[in-house]
Amino acid sequence: MEISKDQLKKYTGLLEDWIPKGAAIAIAVRGEYVYYVAGNQDLQLQKGQKVKEGSIAEIVMQTCCRTEGLVEDKILNVPYYGIAYPIDILGETGALVVILPPDYSLVHQPPYRFLTGKQEEEWRPIPIEKIAYMESLQKKTWFYAGKEPYKTNIPLKELQQRLPESFLRIHRSYIVNVSFIDRIIRDFSSNLLVLLQDGTELPVSQTYTADIRNALGF
Repeated sequence: MEISKDQLKKYTGLLEDWIPKGAAIAIAVRGEYVYYVAGNQDLQLQKGQKVKEGSIAEIVMQTCCRTEGLVEDKILNVPYYGIAYPIDILGETGALVVILPPDYSLVHQPPYRFLTGKQEEEWRPIPIEKIAYMESLQKKTWFYAGKEPYKTNIPLKELQQRLPESFLRIHRSYIVNVSFIDRIIRDFSSNLLVLLQDGTELPVSQTYTADIRNALGF
């Protein structure tokens, strides 16, 4: 699909006021990239190149929702932090992606209001307050709402920086929403266990025991 320079300026111009210096920009529609300007984090995308499964561009075109997060190097061979927006291009749903280094600072970013998770071939935006806990399992990140599992491309260490204060890191592999905790007990080895309202049991590692006690006041 050919896009005129005026059309490209319309989309990229929307972000000129805040795009960090050195960011790359890509536009995709109909499953392929139609525009790319390299930045400090160069993914070496080519016009006409197919959008890969699991990339930020694919998720946005499927969900029609703004999304962002760290994308692992297995997607495009180079890790990157992407911030993407759904756009309309000649009546087609496309994606405008701002591509940043994987260590892009999240300090000034607002807390997540929702996360977009994948189930089979569907993506669903889930309000953050409905998520009970998050898990890192076999190099993938999952979050659970209503006991339903959803996969996300954002690793726990990145999620932790953008979650509301109601979420606590309790383990290298777990982050829990305090609103869903039923009680905290000890196991047979005197280690702490978090029991959620739906019966799920999550271990608390020694590394985070003091943090949990301080946060919950016990």
